[in-house]
Amino acid sequence: MAVLRFKALELAQSRPSIPVTPPSNKVSDYYGMNVFGVDAMRSTLSSDVFKKVTNAIEQGDKIDEDVADAVAAAMKSWALSKGATHYTHWFQPLTGATAEKHDAFFDLMPNGKALEKFKGTALVQQEPDASSFPSGGIRNTFEARGYTAWDPSSPAFVLESPSGCTLCIPTIFVSYTGEALDYKAPLLKALSLVDKAATAVCDYFDKSVTKVIATLGAEQEYFLVDRALYAARPDLVMTGRTVFGHSPAKGQQLEDHYFGSIPQRVLTFMLDFETEALKLGIPIRTRHNEVAPSQFECAPTFEEVNLAVDHNLLLMDLMEKVAERHNFKVLFHEKPFASINGSGKHNNWSLGTNTGKNLLSPSSKPKENLQFLTFFINIIKAVHDNADLLRASIASAGNEHRLGANEAPPAIMSVFIGSQLTSVLDELEKNATIKIDKGDNMYMKLGIDKIPPILLDNTDRNRTSPFAFTGNKFEFRAVGGAANSSSSMIVLNTIVANQLFQFRKEVDVLIDKGEKKEVAIVNVLRRYIKDSKNILFEGNGYSEEWVQEAAKRGLSNMKSTPEALGVYVSKKSVELFEKHGIFSHRELDARYEIMLENYIKKIQIESRVMGDLVLNHVIPTAIKYQSVLVKNLEGLRGVGIEAKHTKNTIDAIKKISEYVDTLLASVEDMTETRKKANNTENIQKRATIYGNEVKGYFDRIRYAVDKLELLVDDEDWPLVKYRELLMVR
Repeated sequence: MAVLRFKALELAQSRPSIPVTPPSNKVSDYYGMNVFGVDAMRSTLSSDVFKKVTNAIEQGDKIDEDVADAVAAAMKSWALSKGATHYTHWFQPLTGATAEKHDAFFDLMPNGKALEKFKGTALVQQEPDASSFPSGGIRNTFEARGYTAWDPSSPAFVLESPSGCTLCIPTIFVSYTGEALDYKAPLLKALSLVDKAATAVCDYFDKSVTKVIATLGAEQEYFLVDRALYAARPDLVMTGRTVFGHSPAKGQQLEDHYFGSIPQRVLTFMLDFETEALKLGIPIRTRHNEVAPSQFECAPTFEEVNLAVDHNLLLMDLMEKVAERHNFKVLFHEKPFASINGSGKHNNWSLGTNTGKNLLSPSSKPKENLQFLTFFINIIKAVHDNADLLRASIASAGNEHRLGANEAPPAIMSVFIGSQLTSVLDELEKNATIKIDKGDNMYMKLGIDKIPPILLDNTDRNRTSPFAFTGNKFEFRAVGGAANSSSSMIVLNTIVANQLFQFRKEVDVLIDKGEKKEVAIVNVLRRYIKDSKNILFEGNGYSEEWVQEAAKRGLSNMKSTPEALGVYVSKKSVELFEKHGIFSHRELDARYEIMLENYIKKIQIESRVMGDLVLNHVIPTAIKYQSVLVKNLEGLRGVGIEAKHTKNTIDAIKKISEYVDTLLASVEDMTETRKKANNTENIQKRATIYGNEVKGYFDRIRYAVDKLELLVDDEDWPLVKYRELLMVR
C-alpha cells in the first residue's frame, strides 16, 4: 500500500497542464449553442406552434398531441444536426443524482430499413424501469413501472461526449399511481404556489404584476485532488471523504489560499468545464480559490429556480466528467477533510416580477419601500414559524459533518439582516396604530418616511448565519455542497407562499373593517415583526453563547440528521404540504423513509471502510514498524546502550501497542453495534443507533489512527497523507 502511495505521488507531481481552447474568444458566440431554447425553437417551429409552447412554458398551458409531434420533429432535426444519435429523459430520482436511459433515434421499417424517428409521445412521456429507484414503500420492488413526463419549462439540451452526443430532455418522475418519485415534481408545485401567493400580495402595490418568479443563484464549493492520489485513498473512493488523516503543519491558518492565484492546472480545468457549461446555457460567471487548500468555488448568474436547479445538477455532472480529462477528481462532499473548511452550496434566493422588479430590492421611495418591507418581513416570519422544517431540508449524512463545524452555519436556524434593517424594523414596530385623515402624508404618519434610505449591501455579511439577507436576496448558506437544491427550495418556497397567503387574508380582513390598505398592511407587519424577533441574530453563530441564547429563545438545535428529518412527518408539516398540494401524507412518509435509509447506508459504509482500513492497512503497518523498533531496541541493548537512552524507543513501542489495542477493541465494538442497529426493525430507531452509537466510535478510532500516522515511519505509512492530498497541485 505504501508503494501505491508513492507511485500516486510521483504520478500526481508529473501531470502537465492540458491546453484548452474555447470555441471563440467571445462567450456570446457559443453561449447556449447546445440548448434547444427559445432561439432554437423560434427558428425551427412554426409561429403558431412556437406561441403554444412558450405559453406552456410561461403560463403552464397544456400541450396537445399535434404540438408535441411538431416540437419532437423539430427537436430531433436540431439534435441530429448537433451529432446526436440517442435521446433520453433526464430526471432526478431520490438517489441524489440524475438518471437517464438512452434510446436511439432510429426505428425499423417493415422493409427492414432504418429510419430516424422521434414522435411527440416519446417526447412527452416515457416508462423507465422504476424498480431499483428508492420509493419509500410507494411501490414494491417487483413493480417496475414509473413514468417520466416532459418539463417544457426547462429546455432540452445536447450533451457531448467522446462516445457521441445525446439529446437530454428534462422530465419529472412519478410512480404508476401518480406519486412523485423525484425532486422536480414537488419543486414545480412549490414554485407555482409561491407565484400565486406573491402575485396576490403584489396586487396591493402594482396591479400590472401578473406573475412572480422565484430566482436562485447556487454558489458551488468543491475540492480538487489528483486522480492517482484519490485512487490511493479507499475511503475517498468509497465514501467521498477521508475517515482518517492527521492535520498537516500548514492547513488554512495563514488564509493564503482564499482568493489567491489559481494554480495553472486547476485554471485549465476551470476553463474547460466553464466552456462546456456555457455551451449548455449555464450562466457560469465566477471562479476563485476558497478558504481551504485545494478548495474552489464557482457561481452562476441568477436564474428561475427550476432551471437553476437543473443547471446546478448538470454542472456537477460536467465538472466530474471534465475533471477526468485533467486527471482530477472533484469532491462535492460537505466535509472531505477534517480540521479544514467543508463545502456548501449557498442558495441565493429572491422573488422577481414579470414587470422586472426584484421584490427584495430595497428602495428609498416610500411606496416601493413598503412593498419591499412587506415581502422582507413575511419571509422572516415564514422562516421563524418553520425554522425546524427549513433545518430538515438541509439534513444529510454529509452535512452533519459540516454544520456547526466552525466554518459552516450552525444547526440552529437564524436570520441575519444587518444593523440598519434591524433599526428599520424596530422603528416600524414602535409606531402605534395611527388614524389617517384626508390630506395626511400617509407614509410619514405610518413611520415609513422616517426610515433612512435602505441602501443595497449596506451591512457586512455574517458567514455564521444560515439564512442571511445580502442586499437584494436571502442567502441560505446551510445547504450542503453535494445536495440537490430542490430540497431546500421546495420547503422555502412553500413556507413563504403559505405565509403570503396568510398575510393577504389578514390584511383583507382589516380592509373589510374599514382600514386604509396601507394602514392595514403596516399594522399586520408590526405584529409579524414582534412575533418573529427570536429568529433574528446578528452575532457569532459559532459561539457557545449563541447556543445558550438560542435555547432561551426557544429555537431548536437539532444536530443529528435523524432528529431533523423527523420534522418532515410532524403533524404541522404534513398539514402544510397537504393543504397546498405539494406532498401527500404518503409521499412525505416515503421521503422520510428514503432519507433515513440513505443516512443509514452512508454511515454504515463509512463504518465498514474504517474497519477495513484499520484491520487490513493501519494495524499491520503499525505492528510491522513496531517489530522494527523492537529489533532496534534489542540491538541497542546488545551493544550496552544504557536504559535511559532507550526510553523514547520503549515509549514508542508501548504507544503503538496501546493504539493498536484501542483500534481492535473499538472496531469490534463498532461492528457489534452495527449488528444491533441492523437487527432493529424500526427505521427511525435504526437511524438513531447509527447516528449516535455507531458514529460515536468514529472519533475514537480516528484519533488512534492519526496518532499512529505520526509514530510510524513515513516510508511505511499506507495512506496518502493530508499534506499530499491538499498541497500537491
